Amino acid sequence: MPDLILTTFDWVPDMPRGYVRDIRVRWALEEAGLPYRVESVPFRDRDARHLAHQPFGQVPWLTDGDISIFESGAILLHLGELSGKLMPVEPRGRSDVKEWLFAALASVEAASQPWSFFKFSGDTDETPMRKFFDTFLEARLKHMETVLNGREWLAGAFSIADILMADVLRLVDRFDGLAKYSACRAYVMRAMSRSAFAKAHADQMAHFAAAD
Repeated sequence: MPDLILTTFDWVPDMPRGYVRDIRVRWALEEAGLPYRVESVPFRDRDARHLAHQPFGQVPWLTDGDISIFESGAILLHLGELSGKLMPVEPRGRSDVKEWLFAALASVEAASQPWSFFKFSGDTDETPMRKFFDTFLEARLKHMETVLNGREWLAGAFSIADILMADVLRLVDRFDGLAKYSACRAYVMRAMSRSAFAKAHADQMAHFAAAD
């Protein structure tokens, strides 16, 4: 197998540390036990090489031989296809994982990301837009609470769907957005207690701290 190379920023400010999306990829690689190395691109000067791999100037991307993949969901899907530890081999199980992977992105993160922007900014004004995103996220969390009530993981065994969903909900919990959703919060805590997550988180924090 060719080397898997995860590329992320060389540095980010304190606020997003621990939440930069390369953590999803690190986590999956650690869960699967796949060998990889980490490379960096400048946070401040995003050049043509960066844009050739990630056309929006973001991170992460993964290089697997002559394949270069951007977007964390696409990378997780690629890794799931490399390891049975991340996605089942039987068609029904794979289908379940894939639908929850996309649900995390298209249904839950679509609501949580704009909500989190207000939280990061410290904006507490009760504007119509702020109220809309509060209501939008609350509706999604109510559905997830029902799904996760009595369920350990989304699609049977732990999978890439849980890596993505738990990371999406983890950011909501950072701002106490899961206070009313005990099943969602317990799910996040289960995911964060995994040794692979602890390793991924510590490695990301150390990576950015080394550039300070």
